[in-house]
Amino acid sequence: MNMFQVPPLLIVLAVVNVISLMFFGVDKLRSMRGGWRISEALLLLVAFFGPFGATAGMLLFRHKTRKPTFLLVPIFLFTQLFLIMYFRLL
Repeated sequence: MNMFQVPPLLIVLAVVNVISLMFFGVDKLRSMRGGWRISEALLLLVAFFGPFGATAGMLLFRHKTRKPTFLLVPIFLFTQLFLIMYFRLL
């Protein structure tokens, strides 16, 4: 019998947010090296599903912080946080 069981949704959210953080880090690295970039549409899609990682990536890597469309990322974060709290998903 498990004394501590992690909700599956928490595991999924953690993985998606780590992936989101990695996308922002990889895109920043590629921008510095002049390589192929990840499209803004894909970064926003990843941020929609993993807003905590995207926000951390934006702040940690100082990436896409001046782009007006990326002001949506904090909105995604608060929306996801509200839904988690409202439906008590975790």
